[in-house]
Amino acid sequence: MHKPDYHARIEAPEMRDYGVYLQCDKLLQCQKPLAEMVNADELQFQIVHQVEELWMKLIAYTLVDVLDYLEREDTHRIVTLMGRVHRLMRMMTAQLDLLETMSPKEYQQIRLQLGNGSGQESPGFKLILRLPPDLWRAFKASYLDGRGLTVEDVYDAHYDHGDAYVVAEALIEFDELFQKFRANHLYLIHRSIGLGSKSLKGRPVEMLEGGARHRFFPELWDIRCDMTDRWGAEYGRVRDSISHPEAKA
Repeated sequence: MHKPDYHARIEAPEMRDYGVYLQCDKLLQCQKPLAEMVNADELQFQIVHQVEELWMKLIAYTLVDVLDYLEREDTHRIVTLMGRVHRLMRMMTAQLDLLETMSPKEYQQIRLQLGNGSGQESPGFKLILRLPPDLWRAFKASYLDGRGLTVEDVYDAHYDHGDAYVVAEALIEFDELFQKFRANHLYLIHRSIGLGSKSLKGRPVEMLEGGARHRFFPELWDIRCDMTDRWGAEYGRVRDSISHPEAKA
């Protein structure tokens, strides 16, 4: 077969209204020319990471809207938009699996094309990392301080599954999904490069591992520990067996 003929059609398909609206001509030129690919997997590598940047752009754009609705205390809109963010995070995490179809050798060949670059420099990733403090301040001002509530009130003392609780859970789900994305990325690096590689000098791995332990909204995680410890003290740390009642005697 003559691959260049097929490649020409892949890189320059016929453009009609749909393609013009989506600017497919520009979109399809965002990858290296097929003839210059270092190996057959480089196109996949570029596209997966470019698509991730697009999803992160949409996540950031959506979270800015969420900030606006947090200030307005528009709970229904917040929950709807955070549901979109949650779906985007799941798609981003699932897409990483595509990169596991590459062999370590092919991955290394592509890695050489990055110069000194790494995923830690992702513009979309870095932008998303800046947004959670703003989200927390807006949530706290509108749903906690503005209503005379604390996180403990929302989750325990005055728990009623109300607006503040629903929004808090939407935030913590985003936090959880983002950390799962980071963890999946860590395993991808483990499989494709190896976490103990001397050439990495440890730093990128340390950053990934440290990031996987990071929490956007620690107050929402810590309240669970506080409640469990308090309940443990109230109910007693040692409980009778329900499967072997004779153990009580």
